[in-house]
Amino acid sequence: MIDTLQAQLLAPRYIGWLIDGWLTTLWASLLVAAGATVLGLVIAAGRSASRPALLRLSSAYVSLFRNTPLLVQLFFWYFGAPSVLPEAAREWLYAGHVLSFEFLSALVGLTLYAAAYVGEDIRSGIRGVPVGQTLAASALGFTRVQVLAQVVLPQALRIALPPLLGQYMNIVKNTSLAMAVGLVELSYASRQVEAETFKTFQAFGLATALYIVTIGAIEVLAAWAARRQALSPARAT
Repeated sequence: MIDTLQAQLLAPRYIGWLIDGWLTTLWASLLVAAGATVLGLVIAAGRSASRPALLRLSSAYVSLFRNTPLLVQLFFWYFGAPSVLPEAAREWLYAGHVLSFEFLSALVGLTLYAAAYVGEDIRSGIRGVPVGQTLAASALGFTRVQVLAQVVLPQALRIALPPLLGQYMNIVKNTSLAMAVGLVELSYASRQVEAETFKTFQAFGLATALYIVTIGAIEVLAAWAARRQALSPARAT
């Protein structure tokens, strides 16, 4: 009975593969979330700008990346973009330095894609800031950049935090598509374990549990942020 049960379990070696893939997923998700937030701030500022050129440019970015499949974008950065580079540049990229080319192309594709959604969430937060505060800051002599950086964005990020955390959950799940360009993240690792052991339920079951733990942690953070936001008007009064 015990021997039969042990035979159904994954060996420590394969569990290690899944843990390594999970850590890669977490690392990639963290970098993508950080990059998408920074770029999203720029996009939101452009979408809220009064200059037509900035508005058109940022709107075109959002339209392009939100209306193109993520998998196609990943293939573009992995297969298409390097093909137009000089041979020396391609060799340097494929050689791998701090980050492998697979990791780098997945990072670029996921960040540019996620930034379009993050930017829209931040823009919604900007629109939620009372206009009177912007006018008051301008009356005090603040420049437009100072008003945006010191008055509008801090409040906008607080308003947009719950939907932003939802986008971060999507980033974690979208990293699974990076297996298509060779990134050895959790989904890729589970396929490796399944192919090696033929223990489909165990390999994908453990991978699913690790995804649930990760998403669950972000959901707890999102619920906490929502409670704080709900209490903030009461504190203000």
